[in-house]
Amino acid sequence: MMIQAAVGLWVLSAVICVGSANSVSLVNEANNEFSFRLYRKLAAHADSQGQNIFFCSICVSTALAALSVGARGETHRQLFSGLGFNSSLLTQTDVDQAFQMFLQRANNTSQDTSKGTAVFVDNGFKPKPEFLQTLKQSYLADGFNVDFTKPTESAGTINKYVEEKTNGKIDKLVEDLDPNTVMYLISYIYYKGKWATPFDPELTEEDYFNVDENTKVKVLMMNLEDSFNTYRDNVLNGTVLQLPFTSSYSMLLMLPDVMATLEKTIGPHRVTKWLQWMKPRRLDVYIPKFSIKTSYNLNDVLSEMGMTDMFGEHANLRGISEEQGLAVSEVVHQAMLDVDEAGATAAASTGFNIELLAFVAPAPVLTFSRPFMVIIIERNTEEILFMGKIINPTI
Repeated sequence: MMIQAAVGLWVLSAVICVGSANSVSLVNEANNEFSFRLYRKLAAHADSQGQNIFFCSICVSTALAALSVGARGETHRQLFSGLGFNSSLLTQTDVDQAFQMFLQRANNTSQDTSKGTAVFVDNGFKPKPEFLQTLKQSYLADGFNVDFTKPTESAGTINKYVEEKTNGKIDKLVEDLDPNTVMYLISYIYYKGKWATPFDPELTEEDYFNVDENTKVKVLMMNLEDSFNTYRDNVLNGTVLQLPFTSSYSMLLMLPDVMATLEKTIGPHRVTKWLQWMKPRRLDVYIPKFSIKTSYNLNDVLSEMGMTDMFGEHANLRGISEEQGLAVSEVVHQAMLDVDEAGATAAASTGFNIELLAFVAPAPVLTFSRPFMVIIIERNTEEILFMGKIINPTI
């Protein structure tokens, strides 16, 4: 019987990752590229069903990088290649040290940010001490012993941990556990951000959002007239709006004339161009107030990205244990985003009144009343942490 190790990945919102050394910069660049490659795979799976897309690639990268600590041979090569790490320039130690810096700085940057990993190990399974030590040191992993022969009890233990780390916002990450599971690895992120300039709740009104040519849905549309950094990308025929948080994070909202054109062309270098060429402009902005939650099984997606061996009989995870037949059974990713007048938050808070300047000409109107893309980014490092496409803000 094959022993399986289930790897769980989830995210609530976004965090900052900052680096200065060359190897850290290389890992940053790889993570950014991975964001868009993962987005395109998820979009290909979701487009036929008209689904919203929402995920945190840095959370997926963190969990897979932690798994690579215990991978060997072709399995390790596939993980490094799939994550975009150049093995001729980056060693496993380089990657571990980079993620250690990401995690430490994320947790030190803001009291509203929490990021880390956890590993749940079966009582009868003995991982290599050096594997657990690296997870603890470089990935800030909490370690727990559980009895996976009692799936319901073990799932409850994992879910309780996740619930505590997310202030109760994610309370059921794990629903079913294979009794053959010997290890469950989690990467988590929690972020609560407030807009630098909040929207006035009294200006929020019901309006229509155009899902497609034939479908309209009612939404609560927030409104704010202010000076915004914006850029009109004539190549993509789309407008980019930057909404800064009170920290060093920003949310980029992209409203394209044709979504497919944006999705085919967007990448890290184009985002860098937007940030460099943005200009402040007074606008009357309308954005839907929404709350979305997504859940993905990433087995097929990661396999399509070249990470196949970890799922089957060819898996080489002997850096975790010398036991034969150790493989990944499932990669799960959950994401949740609330956008309201106060910010992109995991809990509601009160907005502030915004006074409009007297005797000024009406500002041009920018209304996000049709499908748009969203990116949460750290402004100083330009690291992309969080991506999505809002097709229907009511589901």
